[in-house]
Amino acid sequence: MNGNMNNKEIWFQYRFKFGKDREKLFDVRLNRETLNLIQSKKESYQEWVNLSFFKCLSCPLEEVHYPHCPIAANLVDLVDFFRDMVSYDEVGLQIHCEERIYYKYTTLQQGISSLVGIYMVTSGCPIMEKLKPMVRYHLPFASLKETQYRVLSMYLLAQYFKHRQGKEPDWELKNLVRIYDDVQTVNKYFCRRLSGIHIEDATLNAMVKLDMFAKHISASINRNTLDEEARLFDAYL
Repeated sequence: MNGNMNNKEIWFQYRFKFGKDREKLFDVRLNRETLNLIQSKKESYQEWVNLSFFKCLSCPLEEVHYPHCPIAANLVDLVDFFRDMVSYDEVGLQIHCEERIYYKYTTLQQGISSLVGIYMVTSGCPIMEKLKPMVRYHLPFASLKETQYRVLSMYLLAQYFKHRQGKEPDWELKNLVRIYDDVQTVNKYFCRRLSGIHIEDATLNAMVKLDMFAKHISASINRNTLDEEARLFDAYL
């Protein structure tokens, strides 16, 4: 399989298996340097893809230049495929990436949530792209604790790079809270976008799950609950 993949691309293959005879493959390809999603544009889109359709309150994009929400435009096929499915349907999910293969028998909302998370960060949304480093080391089926650790590691490494370039680092994590406040806004308005079309709840609840993770990150920083993590670093302290 690897021999057929372009070494300029990072790839993830999500294979949803419904019973013995039915499956659906989503082949996700990213530019290795930019981490941008590689996906062809369609000639036309449904109304719910328009940027003006429940446009995020914090969206900096202008409709004259961006007629379509970049996240919605790249999720059309996924939303269409799962439109008649409910969130707690069970599915066998096999995920191939360069380093390994993951497999889990899980609920449909959890499987979709993992896949949607990649699309949201890599589609060109200027709010979500600050989470791109996590996509490079994507961890399917991550727990809340694992996600918290990955987010903090990503953000603090970013501050080190800022410091190395002579910029002011944010060691107090104040801007991380703002980033996740903006992420929650995107999640909120995208849920409204999906609620505005006639689909079952599988994709919508996958979005709710992603938002739950974002809320957990914000709360863990605001409540100063990181002292628990500090015990892991006794050897450094």
